[in-house]
Amino acid sequence: MSSLEHLESQLEMLIENLRQLGIIVSDFQPQGQTVLNTKINQIVSSLREIDTHKDQIPDIQVPLEVFNYIDQGGNPQIFIKDCMEKALNKNELLKGKIDAYKRFKAILLIELSKVFPNEMAKYRAIRGDERTS
Repeated sequence: MSSLEHLESQLEMLIENLRQLGIIVSDFQPQGQTVLNTKINQIVSSLREIDTHKDQIPDIQVPLEVFNYIDQGGNPQIFIKDCMEKALNKNELLKGKIDAYKRFKAILLIELSKVFPNEMAKYRAIRGDERTS
């Protein structure tokens, strides 16, 4: 088992113990004190285990946007999918703008050629563009 897999399993155990602790505390009964103490000890042991192995884990940079996404209730496993969808949507929007500018340029060149034929001929000669659009 790699150190990352070990960390993942430790974190999963910690999360499960914290979930169970929350259940125990929310419906606390005095006779459940030993169970509560056991859960707290398990959580402390998990935290110690994670702390002792922290130097074996490579430095992993997590973008701040991931934490913001999680804070807003998003699933971190779906974060990349959402980022890709946003990027694709933005790409389509920009492609539409580029196409509109290309059409505008073509129309502008045609209209300028009608009004200023000599100047546009010089312009095309300088640019090496013999097309009319």
